[in-house]
Amino acid sequence: MAKGEETRDRILQHAMAIVSEVGFEGLSIGGLAKEAEMSKSGLFAHFESKKDLQLQVLCAAGKSFLDNVITPAFREPRGEPRIRAMFELWLTWEEGRVTPGGCPFVSASWEYDDRPGPVRDAVVSAQRDWVGTVATAAQIAIDEGHFHSELDTTQFAFELYGIFLSFHLYFRLLDDPEARQRARAAFERLIEASR
Repeated sequence: MAKGEETRDRILQHAMAIVSEVGFEGLSIGGLAKEAEMSKSGLFAHFESKKDLQLQVLCAAGKSFLDNVITPAFREPRGEPRIRAMFELWLTWEEGRVTPGGCPFVSASWEYDDRPGPVRDAVVSAQRDWVGTVATAAQIAIDEGHFHSELDTTQFAFELYGIFLSFHLYFRLLDDPEARQRARAAFERLIEASR
């Protein structure tokens, strides 16, 4: 990897950490430059604008999600075992083991749900991809005979995402020490209803 790419990746790691805690609109060039120990002009050499930086952070977050959740989960056997792995890795992702403030996509979803533009479009695309991945995994579980043939895979993805958002609320905002256990209990009920 060239030095410029390494610097850019390091900047994006700092930016993802900031975004996970203060949101995309809270990300400033000055604050990021200070965090990355760079000059503002040095930062602008890598990103044309704040909007470009926000979009690149979303791309970096997507790659990180792929590396930390999707790829390891897809090493598991097809069907229910893979869905279980996706769920557990997703919870770990939200707990902030990759970015201190949890999932940047959850933050972005709330920030940009009513704000048109390229950042919102990128968030929508990423969330649709993830929901589609969950629905596809449920369909594979049907094909493998783990879930019943009448299962509505879109509804399954909706309910699983609802569990995740509840986990986010209970873990991050309410600081509930039983948030993970509550999420697992809801997940087990969803799995049982899907069999």
